[in-house]
Amino acid sequence: MAVIRSVTSMQRLARKLAGQGKKIGLVPTMGFLHEGHLSLIKRARKKTDIVITSIFVNPTQFAPGEDLEQYPRDERGDIRKIKRAGGEIIFIPRAEDIYPEGFQTYVTVEQLTLTLEGKMRPTHFRGVTTIVAKLFNICRPDVAVFGMKDYQQAIVLKRMTHDLGYPITFIIAPTVREPDGLAMSSRNKYFTPEQRPEALCLYYALTSARSMVQAGEYTAAIIRKEMRAVIKATCPTAIIDYIAFTDFETLQPVQHVTAGTICSLAIKVHGVRLIDNMKLL
Repeated sequence: MAVIRSVTSMQRLARKLAGQGKKIGLVPTMGFLHEGHLSLIKRARKKTDIVITSIFVNPTQFAPGEDLEQYPRDERGDIRKIKRAGGEIIFIPRAEDIYPEGFQTYVTVEQLTLTLEGKMRPTHFRGVTTIVAKLFNICRPDVAVFGMKDYQQAIVLKRMTHDLGYPITFIIAPTVREPDGLAMSSRNKYFTPEQRPEALCLYYALTSARSMVQAGEYTAAIIRKEMRAVIKATCPTAIIDYIAFTDFETLQPVQHVTAGTICSLAIKVHGVRLIDNMKLL
């Protein structure tokens, strides 16, 4: 297994592998890996000859006041986990190499970034699309794997991949959850043991919504009202940023649940902002 920190070295190796006819997989991460990340590496491994896992806490997707400096990091632990999951190459670039002095070029996906997370965090997706475009250019993957937990991010990046003509197979893998249903996230570590059960308010709300749809209730406003009640019953201090019902591909809001409708929500639980989503039908 190789750990590469130089952009030029990674570019050189990617060209060499492509010249040898190797099929390259890429799993971009911000590190502090959990089983959700490792499932992406394992999925990429089944589709390719070589898997590159990038670790880069991307400063351009954090707004002022967000947790860039506090974002959890564990490089040595991440390297061990990637090796165990079957990743062959780890790319850990420096911020000053990715964004050299004078950097001023960004990639923007327009309509898909105006809602949900994009509405709450206006500069976020510009940073995400820019870093992933750079990683695509540096690593030259044939396959890229992203997780469904960051659903809007995956849809935005899928659109970018298509619109910019990258010859990449784009895979969105299912969300990996803890045994009690909480979606795996690097930010889950922020909770104390006493706070952790209240983080389940997202999962309880989503499963409640799915149960209502299965029972024949399709009106988004009615389902949203019940979800709010479930959230507050589980975590009375929760701050709800949004509960949205959207079309899977367009992210356009829907008033009634139909096949393919996704329910997404963002909630602050004891100061920790969590997102989750679930297909309802």
